[in-house]
Amino acid sequence: MIEHLQTSGTFSLDGETHEVDNNVWVVGDETEVVVIDAAHDADAIATVVGERRLRAIVSTHGHDDHVDAADELSRRYDDAPVLLHPDDRVLWDMHYPDRAPDGELSDGQVIEVGGHRLEVLHTPGHAPGACCLHDAEAGVLFSGDTLFQGGPGATGRSYSDFPTIIDSIRERLLGLPDDTVVHTGHGGSTTIGDEAPNLDAWIARGG
Repeated sequence: MIEHLQTSGTFSLDGETHEVDNNVWVVGDETEVVVIDAAHDADAIATVVGERRLRAIVSTHGHDDHVDAADELSRRYDDAPVLLHPDDRVLWDMHYPDRAPDGELSDGQVIEVGGHRLEVLHTPGHAPGACCLHDAEAGVLFSGDTLFQGGPGATGRSYSDFPTIIDSIRERLLGLPDDTVVHTGHGGSTTIGDEAPNLDAWIARGG
């Protein structure tokens, strides 16, 4: 069971603030779930989770638009743990200076929930601790802001790097089966097969 909702709010970094729409993914079954990227609206996310056990809130990276509802959602569900790769702590602390994540994500870690096995793939570039979650059995990748329909995530702000995100996509993602469905952090879903042929074009245009 993979459920989706879109929430709206702002993203702030480097002295700029932008209006954004974010994808929130709820993965599990009828009794337990994880939330991938608790963005903007804890009320809307809680409506989807309902009375199910919230096993964890998994943050694909630490940008504020991906974590700004995490603390409130956690408190609503018996302090469900918020998980983040430690390399993104610098970004997390900009939004939550007095509240640490509850646990760390690491490359190769597997999160099991409701019959799903989500493998953590560390894919830096958009952010130092950016991660994707691969559900091999379901043929799905939750890519956060590492890979979108039409190209890699943005790398024009602090703590991001274009060559690094290209290496992450080439080495960690494009080897997945072509029919792997990519559920992104913003915008529409795509597949590995649709995006892989465009790698050289992304490199040529620098993003």
